[in-house]
Amino acid sequence: METKQALSTGQAAKCLGISVRTLYRWETAGRLRPMTRTPTGQRRFSVREVDALLRAKTGVTERCAVYARVSSEKQAGAGNLERQKERLVSAATAKGYGLACVVTEQASGLNEKRRGLRRLFRLAAASEIDVVLIEFKDRLARFGFAYLVEAFEAHGVRVEVLDGPVAVDATQEMVADMLAIVTCFAARLYGSPSQQFRRKVREAAREEGGAVAG
Repeated sequence: METKQALSTGQAAKCLGISVRTLYRWETAGRLRPMTRTPTGQRRFSVREVDALLRAKTGVTERCAVYARVSSEKQAGAGNLERQKERLVSAATAKGYGLACVVTEQASGLNEKRRGLRRLFRLAAASEIDVVLIEFKDRLARFGFAYLVEAFEAHGVRVEVLDGPVAVDATQEMVADMLAIVTCFAARLYGSPSQQFRRKVREAAREEGGAVAG
């Protein structure tokens, strides 16, 4: 299916393999509703909803990639990463998704070059997944979450947030990320002579129970 965000009535009916009249009946029954209307009153249907309806109609299961992330070795060692992964896998199964892959990693949420994140985009670009399931928004990114969602949507992949239980060490992780920002700015301001400063920041992060990627 096309990756553009809206379909006309005729395009939606064609994708679903039904007549326009049948599409109107489905709309009346609440099976599919237009996401918006043009200034002239023409319906525009969401590609995502049409695709989901098509999969349900044809019995095709949505392919899901679950993504779990923690920032520090301490969190991973405490089993936080494994528990996060288990909750996501259980949620994907409960939602009826086909589990395409499980991506886990230990990395800062400020690092946009994470291997796991890159893997997700490779899968999306190859049309191997339909949905990315995460526990909370900051698992995907501390900042710029909306931009990543748009990037996935450009490949026809949606991001679904589970909003599970808040991690007990969320404050420590935020402190670690803030220290990472300080380290980054220090490097830009002072260049290579700031190595000693970076080391002190990492030590401070460890004392807070987190880890700073540098």
